[in-house]
Amino acid sequence: TVGEALLSAIFGVLFERLADPLLGVLFGEQNLDQTLLDKLNTVLLSVNAVLSDAEEKQITNLAVKKWVNKLKDAAYHADDLLDKIASIKWDLKAGANVKGKAKVIGNQIVERLESLANQRDILNLKESVRGKPPQIIPSTSLVDESEVFGRDKDKEELIKILLDDNSHEKGIPVIAIVGIGGVGKTTLAQLVYNDARVKKHFRLRAWAYVSDQFDVFKVTRTIFESVTSMHCNYTQLDVLQVKLKERLMRKRFLLVLDDTWNENFIFWDLLSRPLKAGAYGSRVIVTTRNQSVASVMRPVFTHQLLYLSYEECWSLFAKHAFSTSNPGEYPTLKGISEEIVKKCAGLPLAAKTLGGMLHSKVEAVEWRRILNSKMWDLPNDKSSILPALRLSYFHLPPHLKQCFAYCSIFPKGYEIEKEKLVLLWMAEGFLQQPNNMDSMEEVGDEYFHELLSRSFFQQSSSRKSSFVMHDLINDLAQFASGEFCCKFENGKLHGISEKARHFAFLMDQLDGPEKFVALSELKFLRTFLSLRFANPGRCSALCKMVSDVWLPIMKHLRVLSFSCPTLTKLPDSLGQLKHLRYLDFSETSISKLPSSICSLCNLQTLLLSSCTKLTELPANIGNLINMRHLDVSETNLTNMPPGLGELKSLQVLTDFVVNRGSESNISELGKLSHLRILSIIRLENVVSAEAASEANLKSMNHLRELVFEWTSDTRHVQNETEEVLDHLRPNENLKKLTIENYCGTRFPNWLGDAIFSNMVILRLNKCKNCTSLPPLGQLSSLQGLFITKMEGLERLDSEFYGHSGVKPFRSLKTLSFEELPRWTHWMPSAHEGEDFPSLQELRIKECPNFIGNLPKLPCSPINLVISPFSKFQAL
Repeated sequence: TVGEALLSAIFGVLFERLADPLLGVLFGEQNLDQTLLDKLNTVLLSVNAVLSDAEEKQITNLAVKKWVNKLKDAAYHADDLLDKIASIKWDLKAGANVKGKAKVIGNQIVERLESLANQRDILNLKESVRGKPPQIIPSTSLVDESEVFGRDKDKEELIKILLDDNSHEKGIPVIAIVGIGGVGKTTLAQLVYNDARVKKHFRLRAWAYVSDQFDVFKVTRTIFESVTSMHCNYTQLDVLQVKLKERLMRKRFLLVLDDTWNENFIFWDLLSRPLKAGAYGSRVIVTTRNQSVASVMRPVFTHQLLYLSYEECWSLFAKHAFSTSNPGEYPTLKGISEEIVKKCAGLPLAAKTLGGMLHSKVEAVEWRRILNSKMWDLPNDKSSILPALRLSYFHLPPHLKQCFAYCSIFPKGYEIEKEKLVLLWMAEGFLQQPNNMDSMEEVGDEYFHELLSRSFFQQSSSRKSSFVMHDLINDLAQFASGEFCCKFENGKLHGISEKARHFAFLMDQLDGPEKFVALSELKFLRTFLSLRFANPGRCSALCKMVSDVWLPIMKHLRVLSFSCPTLTKLPDSLGQLKHLRYLDFSETSISKLPSSICSLCNLQTLLLSSCTKLTELPANIGNLINMRHLDVSETNLTNMPPGLGELKSLQVLTDFVVNRGSESNISELGKLSHLRILSIIRLENVVSAEAASEANLKSMNHLRELVFEWTSDTRHVQNETEEVLDHLRPNENLKKLTIENYCGTRFPNWLGDAIFSNMVILRLNKCKNCTSLPPLGQLSSLQGLFITKMEGLERLDSEFYGHSGVKPFRSLKTLSFEELPRWTHWMPSAHEGEDFPSLQELRIKECPNFIGNLPKLPCSPINLVISPFSKFQAL
């Protein structure tokens, strides 16, 4: 079988494009046949009516599955056609030949869709039939503790909170258990519910299985029946809630609401009204897969339930897999069983299910068959893994299903960068157009956090900015994407199909390009994504194949990412990839870009970070009017070409080089009013304060992150450095600011001004001539302050805290001083009480002459790092 189609999301994009008035105008301007659009819209509406029924039936009906895949393939072709037509107005060379081809292709697509639409009745597909969620067996409060492993710590933590009568929360405190489907939320709730201490503490206990179909009356009735142990005959919600309130009046109770999906606060408020009659100390435990559901109930504590360790998972698997209590009696199965447990990746449901399926089977061939099976290939009547995970997928809206399924191109265990993933989604057209002031990037960020809250992603243990997918969630994504996503993983190509649109591979697993010959058949790829590399020598031959063979074939690419250090030159044919939205040649050895790249009118993202040999950008880069992200950090650019100010949609611009000479180019920035992230380097080339004013940073009300950097070579610093920084005052909405290699002797007056109430992070690095710090204590939202390599700083006095009369540094959590060779004293503030009430971490490193006392620190525990310690007087 193959996963549920993402047709509803793809069709949504098509309908949105067809409804765009600009498309109709374009057809008129270019003398294209308007009836083509009308036919396409009509046939899409006809097919769209039966999508829900088709998506449900295709899971068990092979004919419907093939129909769905053909339909999705045709929909992709239709999207390509609309993209091509929309690009005609940007391509001045497009003549009657291109328009004629568009008409022919359009008619072919319409005929293909009409043929598929005519098969609806043959396949018995019905209109307006909403898909049914996978059936899940309702839970009860009973648990067999002998089958539970690795949850003692979680259980004790929750019981401690339940029995704590010192809570001063109004209403009934809610405790949420949140985690992925199958991780053991219900089991943990059952352990807590049946603990002897809990039974003794609460006069009443009630268990209610809620499910995804939230009905206030039914849940209230379930609670009433659990409390009274009686069948409920009431038919009116008001009567029922009054009776429940009477039963709970002045009694301390514990209520478990298991498997909750409701995100509507009104429903929760209505359900909770009779619960407020309970005595002080009553508690509600809610289990849910979705952090947003928990937030609706305003929990006093949220317990994120994590996966089991390998050892705990093994114990659970062995409990169910082996017919005796001693697995050592089956030596031939030991190695296979260990691999199966690894496949479970700490998910209790998987360990229990696979162990149960193998119970009493003693032949290694049967165990190996389970080991080598995909989760969705396991028989549905014996495996509950896929239905449990599919339920989470089923409840996603179509646009999130599409974004999630796309992630199947990432190998298992791969660390995903959120910002890059959002840019990929945007390039593929997965993000809905925002209706308010939000940017597309903010829409994508919202999508990501929605998937994160539903446990489809989890934060990486190694980097806070990266995220990973659980192995079984990765399997679910493959199930969802079907044959439209493929990848190179563990030395093998997976999912190669002529219908494939998205492809990714790990560079460090390549041992030669010959394994990629099959890709030449994938003529409709939209995504060609190279991931990390370890051995540059492996990709030399691949560079030539990509440049000479694949790029001329892959005319439909939206995303092209190829980071290989041996890549030195890009082909001119790159300019023929008119659909490109995302281009990443970071960490390559290219010295320049072909001028043809400036004809890529749809390009949104150009990433060239760490291209250390890159010395120039194309002269006509200003033609890329849809550009939103330009990353040239850590390159060797000596200047910026004219016309950057024409990139009016630009959101992110890194390492903007201020050109040397009397004609400063910093005024180009003044035209980029939508910038959100900006770094400016070689500020010593700004010739005057007036020139700095032309950057117009003060009016950039979307700007959130800003970096000012001068070169470390002080011989080129102008006399007006301080005035230049004065006139580079940013907008007060700024959240993060870095100032590096500033050679003035004082900081500008605006730095530390209380009007910058949104400032969260401030870094001052290598500002070696400044002898004091501005009144940073007045920055009310500042959470992180990092002072590094300020050679002239000698002491921190009252000026550091400010004179506004407001408590200084009230939000600061992290404070770091590093490599300050002359710093000796740190004076406390004149305010009463603690100087840094929210401080969690203080670092003082490589400050050899610091001999003063610390200021008044909070009484709560903080992470204090001081090295070396030799001259430090007191704590």
